[in-house]
Amino acid sequence: MNLLKTSVLNGVAVLIKTATMFLLNKILAVYVGPAGYAAIGQFQNFIQMITTFAGSAVNTAVIKYTAEYHEDEKKQRAVWKTAGSIVSIFSFIFTFLVFTFHQQLSFWIFKTGDYGSILIWFAVFLIFFNLNALLLAILNGKKEILKLVVANIAGSLFSLVITGLLAVNFGLYGALVALSIYQSLNFIVTLFLSCRSEWFNFSYIWGRIDPEIAKKIAAFAAMALVSAICVPLSQIVIRGYLVHEYNAVYAGYWEAMIRLSAAYLMLVTTTLSVYYLPRLSELTNIQEIKKEVYLGYKFIFPLAALGGTAVYLLKDWIIPLLFSAAFLPMRELFLWQMIGDSLKIGSWILAYLMLGKAMTKLFISTEIIFACSSVALTYLCTQYFGFKGVSIAHLVNYALYWSVMGYFVFDVLKDRENSFGK
Repeated sequence: MNLLKTSVLNGVAVLIKTATMFLLNKILAVYVGPAGYAAIGQFQNFIQMITTFAGSAVNTAVIKYTAEYHEDEKKQRAVWKTAGSIVSIFSFIFTFLVFTFHQQLSFWIFKTGDYGSILIWFAVFLIFFNLNALLLAILNGKKEILKLVVANIAGSLFSLVITGLLAVNFGLYGALVALSIYQSLNFIVTLFLSCRSEWFNFSYIWGRIDPEIAKKIAAFAAMALVSAICVPLSQIVIRGYLVHEYNAVYAGYWEAMIRLSAAYLMLVTTTLSVYYLPRLSELTNIQEIKKEVYLGYKFIFPLAALGGTAVYLLKDWIIPLLFSAAFLPMRELFLWQMIGDSLKIGSWILAYLMLGKAMTKLFISTEIIFACSSVALTYLCTQYFGFKGVSIAHLVNYALYWSVMGYFVFDVLKDRENSFGK
């Protein structure tokens, strides 16, 4: 399936997910407020870290090798069994750890013990959360785009209904419970869709761990784990800094800005993961890879830039519509955030080559360096520019990141091609 067809099908799911996100943002803005946004952001970063450590770190490898072994079903099944066993084992380990230390984790995440029971909800549903992500990765690697779209739509609707009902009735506590469970419930839909495929059997996602495949998966797991530590942790540190330097309300403005960016960029970012990663995994010729990257800059990057421009121009209408009048101070972040978002997509088009071609050392080193620079730049820019400095730091960080990607990624590919040529 080519980039255009994938983008169109994926666009349907993204349109629905974007609509549900906008509705949820409105509900959360009304029922939890800016300060509640900060708490939700903290918990989402925690979920991202734990689910990755609990097994979802293998999913990028599952996409890559499912696509790469598209002519060898036996190898594909070996990948799925190895990945499924790893996911199950680590999910149960982290379920036990979260359940045991739920009260201490509540104090670390929320600065209060009042939300310890939220962690229990999360621990109970963790295994289903990760199995759902694994099945989505298999569908992605198999290029079952239609089923992937249906599964993503179901996830969006679960998110809207469950989060909406719980947030309206129970406020912040209800919203946090919803974050703990809704993706896990989507496992039922994803499993049903997967079982309707001739190539799939439930027994294929559990079995003997193949040492050779496990070694290949380990490289991707290392990349995912580093990313799962660096990105959420840097956001937690920045959010904590904003609370300390300003207050929780301003941290909530920044969280709202991040959510808005994620929403309008969703078509771009999901197309990168749904189309680009499997496609780049298949290609071996550097000229073909360059051609695929060129297509990304021809179609995907302008889409991100146009989206950012539209959001900036409509900011005074968007804020009260999607959030509430209480969020109007976030308008000073828009210009810098939108430019930074465009730079981010420009850099990600190249960065996906690191994943598709397992450039482990480059990926890990750049993730650590730019997570640290994100925190450092936030501190420097806010000291000099005030609150809007948090988005100026975002812009500067991704400008530097894109420069590094442009310099190193193709050099690594050329070195590999020369090595194989010898």
